[in-house]
Amino acid sequence: MSNTSRKRREALVYHAKPKPGKIEVVPTKKYATQRDLSLAYSPGVAEPCLEIEKDKENAYKYTTKGNLVAVISNGTAVLGLGDIGPEASKPVMEGKGLLFKIFADIDVFDIEVDTKDVDKFIETVKNIAPTFGGINLEDIKAPEAFEIEQRLKAELDIPVMHDDQHGTAIISAAALLNALELAKKKIEKVKIVISGAGAAAVSCTKLYKAFGAKAENIVMLDSKGVIRKDRDNLSEEKAEFATARKIDTLDEAMKNADVFVGLSIANIVSPDMLKSMAKRPIVFAMANPNPEIDYNLAMDTRKDIIMATGRSDHPNQVNNVLGFPFIFRGALDVRASKINEEMKKAAVKALAELAKEAVPEQVNIAYGETRLNFGPDYIIPKPFDPRLIAKVPPAVAKAAMESGVARQDIQDWEKYEEELLERMGNENKITRLLINRAKTNPKRIVFAEADHLDVLKAAQIVRDEGIGFPILLGRREVIKELMAEIDFEEEDVIIIDPKSDDEEEHRKNYALKYWETRHRNGVTKYDAEKLMRERNYFAAMMVNEGDADALLSGYSRAYPTVVKPMLELIGMAKGVSRVAATNVMNTSRGPIFISDTSINIDPPAKDLAKIAQMTARTVQLFGMEPVIAMISYANFGSSKDPRAKKVKDAVSYLHRFHPELNVDGELQVDFALNREMLQSKFPFSKLAGKKVNTLIYPDLDSANSTYKLIKELNNVDSIGPIMMGMKKPVHILQLGASVEEMVNMAAVAVVDAQEKEKKLKK
Repeated sequence: MSNTSRKRREALVYHAKPKPGKIEVVPTKKYATQRDLSLAYSPGVAEPCLEIEKDKENAYKYTTKGNLVAVISNGTAVLGLGDIGPEASKPVMEGKGLLFKIFADIDVFDIEVDTKDVDKFIETVKNIAPTFGGINLEDIKAPEAFEIEQRLKAELDIPVMHDDQHGTAIISAAALLNALELAKKKIEKVKIVISGAGAAAVSCTKLYKAFGAKAENIVMLDSKGVIRKDRDNLSEEKAEFATARKIDTLDEAMKNADVFVGLSIANIVSPDMLKSMAKRPIVFAMANPNPEIDYNLAMDTRKDIIMATGRSDHPNQVNNVLGFPFIFRGALDVRASKINEEMKKAAVKALAELAKEAVPEQVNIAYGETRLNFGPDYIIPKPFDPRLIAKVPPAVAKAAMESGVARQDIQDWEKYEEELLERMGNENKITRLLINRAKTNPKRIVFAEADHLDVLKAAQIVRDEGIGFPILLGRREVIKELMAEIDFEEEDVIIIDPKSDDEEEHRKNYALKYWETRHRNGVTKYDAEKLMRERNYFAAMMVNEGDADALLSGYSRAYPTVVKPMLELIGMAKGVSRVAATNVMNTSRGPIFISDTSINIDPPAKDLAKIAQMTARTVQLFGMEPVIAMISYANFGSSKDPRAKKVKDAVSYLHRFHPELNVDGELQVDFALNREMLQSKFPFSKLAGKKVNTLIYPDLDSANSTYKLIKELNNVDSIGPIMMGMKKPVHILQLGASVEEMVNMAAVAVVDAQEKEKKLKK
């Protein structure tokens, strides 16, 4: 099966299983008892109904209206697929709903309307509008989209925005302001070429004009060429941007132009056109999936170019997700009656300013950068930047208040920003950050149990997603049969059977190396050669000898039996006296690291302190600042039992020798996680007022049980166990790990290898 066919199958399976679709309705109130149900429905529900009857604004107080957006389409301009109908547009609308939720914690109902008639479409939206706090129009073809949005904005008292028009306009305008600053050019003076005359192109050009671009300096082109004033049958939207210049082609328009904005089709800009542009040209080639000119070709053609595209694999991606979730978030939070020009301009300015601020280490790590800095390759923020939620919505909300369209004011802006950050606690994009970072520099990963179907599925995803280069260990004939079953192409994939005659030379070399390091520990050459037939010993020696960069094992075997050969062959890193493991739990309050979940049964106080230190370094590896609670059944000396005293002694050691760490205890877990309780009862604590993200448990029983309990009861994703303190990137899976968990652990192994490689180069 081709890569295209496999991607198609994966997409279909993703949308179909484990249950169809990508979004669902989840209750937010208790419903366990008859009392709960009588309050949720009859007779209790009558009371909020009567309050809303008195004042419609009470709908925001008693219902989800204030956090509910409708994503509405008729399916007439879906992605690059065209007019495919309302039913076929539903996966896209659900996807938009997913983005609203994960980036701004906004709930969405997707609505697909079966009409192309503008009046009927508008009537439908108006009739359902009381349900929602905002309307996001999506994938509606021009010119109907213009009329639909204009009329709905005029006739409804809630925010309405056609994201296809304004999303790209807002993001690209922010990029343009910054690019012009870098190029030392004024927007009032630059000559701008717009390739495309659809909804997005028209909206972009209008917004550029709002920031000072002059109509006489703008040339717009559609499929027929330059839009000139002497052309017949121009729509109202196109007529606004018709030029009086006597030019007909893109080639002519590009001469001495300062800015090119492409929202058209691939490969229409040639190197010669680029060369004809003014000094320090700005090129936004935003056709998807292939831009108007290839990024690398453009960069090779002009060294002074500042370029943006719609693609994530090049710098300066113009991605609508930087805009619409945060614009609606700000609009909803002040109950705005509309999204006006002032609010859009505020979003532009906020995005432009954010790109000039120091980038958090978490973002640098995610994109594999040493340090992202404002410059030609960084003119707009990255989609994974966690500051977006606290930067853009307040700017939009303030603009709504100042322009008179807000019906609820925000008084305490600091508190509002804290609330926004709390909204994004759920998993905080850490898994996406991890995988994105791994893909910046993929490594060779040994999958030591590749003759198991789920392990092979994980290896296939790792290869296809560019996370790493899998090396498959196991019975060759079984691996090949399973690969055929899941359409895993063998091309460029290494398959090794450690027991086969083909690997005799490798076995002997590895055995000799192993024997040389262990012959004074009772290991004979015969023992060494025999052990090299075992996949975990063979895999460990591959990593030791540089034939692989990292390894994963443990899917089918008990943890202790897999750890043993890793400790024997690979050993601990320099200066480490105790290895440990941590699990990252992607909880609703954000990522929480739990240690030690797999190795140390009952560590003494000093070892517990060392586990805390290693975990702190791992948290930093994920771009986060560790805030560590040392967990016990007692709080701050309330028990004199040796088990509680052990934790207290570990904390004393850390406070004495590592005062830079945000760590305290001993603490019960509820006090550790509840900031208000901790602040109220123990205001002297180093953790008072802080959000704890790391829990160090006193023994293996409690740590292992806790992480598995959280995982199963709350359906929380777990990344781990992450081995800490090893000389090489070795990670042991929990018995029966899921495919997703193995993919995440592969990304961990790659990032671990990247870090260890950096240390060797220092």
